[in-house]
Amino acid sequence: MFDHVVFGVSDYAASKAFFLKALEPLGVAIVSEGPLGVEFCCSDSNASLCIRRVEEAATHLHLAFKAVNRGQVENFYKAAIEAGAKDNGAPGLRPQYHSNYYAAFVIGPDGHNIEVVCHEPEV
Repeated sequence: MFDHVVFGVSDYAASKAFFLKALEPLGVAIVSEGPLGVEFCCSDSNASLCIRRVEEAATHLHLAFKAVNRGQVENFYKAAIEAGAKDNGAPGLRPQYHSNYYAAFVIGPDGHNIEVVCHEPEV
């Protein structure tokens, strides 16, 4: 549905390093960087995530990324915590959403709630 999402961060270097490490298990990499910020993208998608420098305090967002399997959810969570994120929900089923909703949540450098979710049953 989305082509790209852009939001501001207060500590550009910390946020860039965080998203690069935390989203690496999903195949996300930097595709461009310039004066306006950095663009991350997955090799299997045309949608991108862009962060830019802002002086004012960032508005907190909830960003949810799709995983193809539960292992990616677990690898994201581990990588995000190693990158300095705060736990906001370890990998696990969230049956209140639906029976196969397997997700993990972390709080990133600017207080954004970052989620990775797999909707597929365990194989």
